[in-house]
Amino acid sequence: MNDDFEADPIARLARWIADAAAAGMAEPSAICLATADAAGRPSARMVLLRGLDDRGLRFYTSYFSRKGHELTDNPYVAAVAHWPVLKRQVRVEGTAARLSEDESDEYFAARPRGHAIAAWASEQSEPIESRDILEQRFEHFEQRFAHEAVPRPHSWGGYLIAPARFEFWQGRPNRMHDRFEYVRHGIGWRIARLQP
Repeated sequence: MNDDFEADPIARLARWIADAAAAGMAEPSAICLATADAAGRPSARMVLLRGLDDRGLRFYTSYFSRKGHELTDNPYVAAVAHWPVLKRQVRVEGTAARLSEDESDEYFAARPRGHAIAAWASEQSEPIESRDILEQRFEHFEQRFAHEAVPRPHSWGGYLIAPARFEFWQGRPNRMHDRFEYVRHGIGWRIARLQP
């Protein structure tokens, strides 16, 4: 292919996130993550991408959240990153699996203390009677861990999205957009330019 385009979609995604950060966009690593339950009913929400490497894309959450339950039943995911100021979008499809305990522990230890306490205080996605109860739970765990590092709850950790397909979209005048598809092919990628 004679187009000026990286052969590695992970490197391309990392560069586009860096470009969005340089452009001053809020949350440049935010993605809309779509999961589906065992019956195939989809749900989607925004999450923050917390790492990229040769294995794929990493994010962290409660294993007992709706997405956590859905990933247990159905590992197939899709994600979209959108940077309107740059007229760019990336779509990713693949499977998600839990990261190792060590990797989740390492990330959790680096989180701000308040975020770590919130992981204990909130049973993510579960109903709660009032905001006051949530605040009381936060205060309880603040006191419980007042004199020690906050350990990672067993219900919280990371996931790795192993990508099988990427599509990079760059807006152009007259809707003559650039679209490139990367499909996993063995240990590499098959790349195709798509019509807009």
